[in-house]
Order: sequence, then C-alpha cells, then structure tokens
Amino acid sequence: MPRRRRISSVLRRTAACGLVVAAIGATPAALAQGSRAWAGADGADREPLRVAEVPRSKSAVGGPAGETVIPTGNLLATIRDGGILMVPLLGCSFALAVFGIERAVSLRTSRVAPKLFVTRFIEQLQGGELSRGAALDACDENGSPAARVFAAAVRRWGKPAVEIEQAAIDACERELNHLRRYRRVFNGVATIGPLLGLLGTVFGLIRSFNDVAAAGAMGRPDLLARGFGEALITTAMGLLVAIPAMVLHWTFTSRVDRLAMRLDETCQQVIDEISQEARAESRVADAKRKAG
Repeated sequence: MPRRRRISSVLRRTAACGLVVAAIGATPAALAQGSRAWAGADGADREPLRVAEVPRSKSAVGGPAGETVIPTGNLLATIRDGGILMVPLLGCSFALAVFGIERAVSLRTSRVAPKLFVTRFIEQLQGGELSRGAALDACDENGSPAARVFAAAVRRWGKPAVEIEQAAIDACERELNHLRRYRRVFNGVATIGPLLGLLGTVFGLIRSFNDVAAAGAMGRPDLLARGFGEALITTAMGLLVAIPAMVLHWTFTSRVDRLAMRLDETCQQVIDEISQEARAESRVADAKRKAG
C-alpha cells in the first residue's frame, strides 16, 4: 500500500509538470494570434492589412509636381472665359469711363463759377464801375455758366428785384439742366450691370448642367468647372461695373447741388446791386452825400 501511494504521487507530479510545460510552450502562439483573434480571423485565411502610400509626385497644392490646381491667366483670357455677356459689360465699362471723365472735367468749380470772375464782377458792381453794357460784355467774354446767369439778370437792369430774380432763376435752371446731363447714363449702368451679371450666371449654370447631362457622368466635377467659372466671372464683372457707376452718380449729383447753391448766392448779390430798389437807394445815398 505505501508503495502504491508513492507511485500515484509520482504520476500526479509528472502530469502537473507536463501541463506547465505545455502551457509555457503555447503562450507565444496565443500571444501571436491575439490581435488576429480580436479581428475575428487568424492569419491562415486572411491577408495582412495594407496601408496606401501617398504618391511622392504630388505637390502640396494637390496637383502633380510643378502644376497648380487653380489655373491663372491674363485679362484677355478671363474676359474670353466669361462668355458672350462680357461684351455688353465691357461696353458699359467703356461708357462709364468716357462719361465719368467728361463730367469730372465739366463740373469743376473753376469752369462753372470761376472765382476770379465772380469776385471781380461783384466788386465792380458794388463800386459802380460797371454800366449795363460793360457788364453784358464782361459776361459774354467769360462765357461760363455763372456768366450766363449774370447776363440774364443784367438784361433786367433797373427792373424790380422780383422780376430780375425770376429771370435769374430761369437762367439758372437752364444751366443746371446742362450740368445734370448724362446723369441717367450712370444710373442706367448701375442698374443694367448687375442684371447682365445675373444673366451670365444663369447661362453659366445652364451650360454646366448641359455638359454633365451630355457626358452622362455625374461624378465628374471638372465638367461643371467651366460653366461655374463663366457664371462667377460675369457676376463679378457686373458688380465691378455697377459699383463705380453708383458712386459716380452720387458724386456728380452732390457736386451739381453744391454748384447750384454757389450760383444762387452769387446771383443774389448781383440782383441786390442792379435792382430798381437798389438803384433808388443808391440815388438817395448820393443825394445825401452831395447835400452833406
């Protein structure tokens, strides 16, 4: 009996040692298969995962080396890409430049109401150095809008102030109408420019969708690029024409208003010197001076 117990004890120890050795030998395999086991498969029937490499020939902007994604071109190429509506927009910009320069020259204060002529004319009237004929000759020689308004007042020399003032107002209105001419050109360009740009936008979108439909490729955004470019170019051109036109319209309108105030002030001084009431007061003053 003691001998059987010893044999059983030896067998149990041998079996325990075998289990320990088997567990130690199986640990590396278990660790090696752990990551694939979590993925749901072992390495026998699955290929290892591969990571795509970024091509080295691509530049930082997204295109091939030495090539840019956003194309650049000169002004003529941009105008050509804008489509047929760029022609009327360019015509509007040309008209805006021509009439803007003409109005900037014509509405100068030195041309409408020359300071030297106005100041000398009023001083000579106040000093009694000008007669009716000499005043008309001076106005005809100068030929400015202010001189024409003064001439209309001088022709009523010695009349009541109300009559002279009415003649001066009529002449001033005629001159202001000449100064306000071409104002509708700026207003029209400011109105038509954005509308032409919007029409170009619609044409560009229609062209883009027609190109995509004809090619039958909805997954190719490059087919939309040309039409979208045309739409954006015409829209930008319309705004570039309309904004300066509106600014020039406001500028010239305010300048005409200032010139009208200037003409009214100076003409009132002329009326105060040549009216019947002013002449009567002058004669009374001369009589008192001679009597004194």
